[in-house]
Amino acid sequence: MRWFQYDISNLRGDLFGGITAGIVALPLALAFGVQSGMGAIAGLYGAIGLGIFAAIFGGTRTQISGPTGPMTVVSSLVILTAIENTGSLEKGFGVIITIFLLAGVLLLVFGLCKLGTYIKYIPYPVVSGFMTGIGVIIIIFQLFPTLGQASPSSIIGVFKGLPKALTNLSLDALILTGATIAIIYTFPKITKLIPSPLVALLLVSGINAWVNLNVTLIGDIPSGFPKLRLTELTLSGMEFGLIIKLALTLALLGAIDSLLTSVVADNVTKTKHDSNQELIGQGIGNMFAACIGGLPGAGATMRTMVNINAGGFTRLSGVVHGIVLLTILMGLGVYAAKIPIPVLAGILIAVGVGIIDYKGLRHIWHIPRADAAVMIIVLILTIFVDLIQAVAAGLIMASILFMKQMSDQVTRELQISPLRTYRKELPWDDENIPEHIVDKIYVKHLSGPLFFGFAPAFQQVAQNLPDIRVAIFRMKMVPHIDQTGLYAMEDVITALEARGIAVVMTGLQGQPESMMKRFKLIPEQYIFQDFKQCLEWLQDELLDREKEDMHNFFNALQKDREKIKLSLQYRV
Repeated sequence: MRWFQYDISNLRGDLFGGITAGIVALPLALAFGVQSGMGAIAGLYGAIGLGIFAAIFGGTRTQISGPTGPMTVVSSLVILTAIENTGSLEKGFGVIITIFLLAGVLLLVFGLCKLGTYIKYIPYPVVSGFMTGIGVIIIIFQLFPTLGQASPSSIIGVFKGLPKALTNLSLDALILTGATIAIIYTFPKITKLIPSPLVALLLVSGINAWVNLNVTLIGDIPSGFPKLRLTELTLSGMEFGLIIKLALTLALLGAIDSLLTSVVADNVTKTKHDSNQELIGQGIGNMFAACIGGLPGAGATMRTMVNINAGGFTRLSGVVHGIVLLTILMGLGVYAAKIPIPVLAGILIAVGVGIIDYKGLRHIWHIPRADAAVMIIVLILTIFVDLIQAVAAGLIMASILFMKQMSDQVTRELQISPLRTYRKELPWDDENIPEHIVDKIYVKHLSGPLFFGFAPAFQQVAQNLPDIRVAIFRMKMVPHIDQTGLYAMEDVITALEARGIAVVMTGLQGQPESMMKRFKLIPEQYIFQDFKQCLEWLQDELLDREKEDMHNFFNALQKDREKIKLSLQYRV
């Protein structure tokens, strides 16, 4: 946040990254605003306020913040609840922005209390089921707008009313939504220089204005600078306990959504974010967005990746993104009013499809049954019950299942110990490593199950290992590996191989060995029954080779290993 230390060499990339991210954010902000029930302008205000202030005060320098799919789903619930309690959007507006403001305050408190450090320990199946559920919810709520009708306020209402809606569908609306989706997915095959959602928005809206189809439009959008709405803040109209619950729901979801995006940004930029500072920035950004009547939001993965790929490198890019949206608001509001609702429905369907965690779903038959059960239950609860209850239930189930796994591993041979720091470790009794290769290898002793609480520390191995040729993971004291631990292992192996370090394993037990082979995480010829066998291979097949042969060895390793590319691109 020390702007006076800004490196001018980053200016061009930051400007281009921010402008590109702002252009991408425009159709999404409008779509999220319409879906929320507060109108397109609320989405735009939220993107402007949150985008600028979260960038200034946040802890991830390349992150672009604004309304997101998950946050909009919860915002819609807040708005609907306020309308039910007060009678109309106008009467409930004050309590709505109060809840949004309190959510920002809670995020700020989370950061000041250093809670960001603990959010990363949420198990992967919980996050996977939750995010997939959010994606499904977004898609379901766009079914009625796709058919040219106003959507019911609940998932059950959508399913009940769908048969009647199909009999009264609007072919014009269906064509516009279909055309929008088609452009979003096909235009990147032509060029990725222009964001496909923006192309779909402009092209389909322009065609509709020309042929004048019978579809609902966004309607009037205010222009000019947003006004402060502080005098409208109120706690009246709803029970205080319900206000706190809704604000807490938004804050927790905003924290999870933002920090997951921060992790994605770190992986791409090879930097490290400050999770607590990021929560502080998100809190301040959401507070300001609420004060101008905007939707709450979080770090947005797709917009962040667009910013990074376009050259954004510092927090200035996020500020530029917000200024671009403010500039658009000042001059183009009259044109945005003519955007058809079915076009925004098509954009949101693409957003929902992108949020679904296909990685987790694809592996559901291969991961432990307990992980799969947690994922499915969280998914169902997210769609049909409540978001916070879904996450709470997932955390409780994951914790109970983990404790059971621990109690099942009480044997004399196994001593569960925490992960040691990555320095030269004391050898086990059977490690008689010849002197001429001792400095060329690193032996990492792993004890206890590799589970979701183990993953964050384990992922530091690639950064802390010295310059060596081979890393040996001794696994004979690892009785179990869950889905999060497996993905953490995959990340470490990929990072080490990128540094030219070969990874071999010894002593794999039944369940970990089955998981490794099922996912083809490492070639079978680099898995050894015991350390002695591995040592013979090291001397005969690898370390006695001439230096120039090492390049060929690593090329062969890359061909042998069928990499599973695992990414977190499931939030927009």
